Amino acid sequence: MTLSALMLLTPLIASGDTLSGRVADPDGHAVAGATVVVVELHRVALTQTDGRFRFADIPPGRYTVTVRGLGFAPLARQVTVPGTTTLDLTLQRTSVWVEPVTVTATRAPLDVFSSPLPTEALSEDRLRRAQSVSLAHALAELPGINALTTGQQIGKPVIRGLSGPRVLVLEDGSRLEDYSWSDEDGPSVDARLAQRVEVIRGPASVLYGSDALGGVVNVIPEELPDANGGPRAMRTGFEISGASNNGELEGAARVEGASGGWGWRLFGIGRIASSLHTPAGELDNTGFSAISGEATVGTRGARGSTTLRYTRYGGEFKLLEAEGPATGETGGPERKLSDDRVQLAGDYLLGGVRLETKAQWQRHSLIEVSDTGTSPGGAPLEGTAFDLLLNTLTLDVLAHHSVGTRIRGTLGASAFYQTNDTRGRIPLVPDARARAGAVFAFEEVGLGRVSVLAGGRVDLRRLTADSNATLGLSGETRDYTALSGTMGAVFRPTAAVALTANLGRAWRAPTLFELFSNGPHLGEARYEIGDAGLKPEAGTNLDVGVRWRSPHVRAELAAYRNAIGRFIYITPTDSFFHVTPADSLRVYRYQQANARLVGGEAAVEVEVASLLRLHARADAVRGTNRATGDPLPLVPAARAALGAELHHDRAGRWADRAYAGAEVEVATRQTRLNPLDIPTGGYTLLNLSAGFVRSLFGRACHVDLAVRNATNVSYRSFLSRYKEFALDPGRNVVLRIALGD
Repeated sequence: MTLSALMLLTPLIASGDTLSGRVADPDGHAVAGATVVVVELHRVALTQTDGRFRFADIPPGRYTVTVRGLGFAPLARQVTVPGTTTLDLTLQRTSVWVEPVTVTATRAPLDVFSSPLPTEALSEDRLRRAQSVSLAHALAELPGINALTTGQQIGKPVIRGLSGPRVLVLEDGSRLEDYSWSDEDGPSVDARLAQRVEVIRGPASVLYGSDALGGVVNVIPEELPDANGGPRAMRTGFEISGASNNGELEGAARVEGASGGWGWRLFGIGRIASSLHTPAGELDNTGFSAISGEATVGTRGARGSTTLRYTRYGGEFKLLEAEGPATGETGGPERKLSDDRVQLAGDYLLGGVRLETKAQWQRHSLIEVSDTGTSPGGAPLEGTAFDLLLNTLTLDVLAHHSVGTRIRGTLGASAFYQTNDTRGRIPLVPDARARAGAVFAFEEVGLGRVSVLAGGRVDLRRLTADSNATLGLSGETRDYTALSGTMGAVFRPTAAVALTANLGRAWRAPTLFELFSNGPHLGEARYEIGDAGLKPEAGTNLDVGVRWRSPHVRAELAAYRNAIGRFIYITPTDSFFHVTPADSLRVYRYQQANARLVGGEAAVEVEVASLLRLHARADAVRGTNRATGDPLPLVPAARAALGAELHHDRAGRWADRAYAGAEVEVATRQTRLNPLDIPTGGYTLLNLSAGFVRSLFGRACHVDLAVRNATNVSYRSFLSRYKEFALDPGRNVVLRIALGD
């Protein structure tokens, strides 16, 4: 067995020192049950009743230590461990806080305040409250991020006006490959399996290659439990929730433990829902069922860690028939989705270098079953329309290094291999294989109040498509070479203020749909013809911002200009394809032109009193096809939100904590319409929330209540795929109860 294979399977064995300390509140009282993490080593410790924690076998070096405690703002501290080390850490009781560290913006732990790239994160608490089967729905409350929706069960993240193959979704740093290229499919991941979700608003191809042209979403799971050399430990957790609008029920169970240097976790989530309701009535055939989960095992030593994770996401999602609301037709198409991923990840300390490896296999199956109901005349309609299967292997090897205290960076190499199998009676795309490789470097230099980050990347990619008589396609091969780069700076005039600027170049390879489609795309109700001559998109983005962070105020203002060369878009023609003598589909073709998006975001949170927090956010983007002068399609309208939340937290203890809040969200009418767009009006929604944490049988019991669209407003979201023939959902009351250690 080679040395590299051994390093993937087991951490290097060496002795280390002890890192210990105490976590307290500002009054010096111990904070029990806080989670302390040494990020680079994936080591975890829980504070005891006296606030103390202890890590065994920590080798000398520089590390990022984070602390999270319920009712406190999370804390991050850069720590040098020369030998046995003791820390005193103080958590602040404030309702204004952000995730202190991002691992997505540079592929290594970085203070969020020091990142030139605009980043956001959904914490565990906010993910719990979101309670959505759709990752995009959970993210849509963040500034600059919207959701392109197909009912409540399917959503695609829209970052600064871009979505689909221009937004890359990761799970723990490994790219997710699925059929969410098309509008009616969303990322194959359940956000409830995450400890947090990090987002880069803007291009990041220098770190992640193709598809990161518009932004990156990284779903990060919770670290495995750590016995820290102590006795065997085990924890369990359970939750149940229900939603009134579609009768949705969700149940989840988790059991995890640690013994010696090993940790493990089993986590399962089941959801089932019936049809959605709007103020105008029920939307037939909009229910779903989904089962997700993970099984994880890992081992840690003094010089490294290895983690093996299996993740499953699957379900059956019904789709509203376009003619249904008008004709009374029942039934409709249904998507059957299954996604299985196996990831082997490792972190190893080799002298002054931290070697990080991630290998992942993903199997993604997507089947559409056409209408299984009856037409108004009583004729049955059924059959598998298409059946697609992706198998993808990815590998990333990263070497994180530092030179003194001012310079640190990452050298990396990535590899990718994918096969696409087209089955079913409608071959949307041909059988194909794609392979790619890349190398990159990313460096950060600290110069007092200024830090500079710069990086470059080279990608090589080959796509081979087989001949397909139905699509009228002979065998095709496409080779792509792309250069990506970024240069950014952060200036800290004071400890509370950061001025940021970043210039980046990103790219995206055309998808199989865009290149080779030639047939009816029933989910979009059109006949699509690809263009085999499409070139890769190339984007140049300029981003500037200002951030303000203090114990009681957080604010950010950002502006950007993203110029995309050879932007790929679809446009209608004057031709029609006749499915039957009575039914026809308009023919659409893919084209390219230069495009430009400009916009900005603003967000502020203020703790005006110890019990009261106010927050506001706003975002707007303007997209233009520079060849035709037309607006780009599906660019979200400007929106804003204003909210307030009351908190009660006695001495920061989880045993007596409560909150209640309200938010008003306003979306304007989109007046810049692409020829493909369907206009919708503006609207105002009221959302309410409340909850508490109490001790029950010696365990933490979380109760969360949310009322969405509390006034039952009739509206159509501009990014809803059902907007042409149905309203968005009406009032929805969601109750969640969770019990855990």
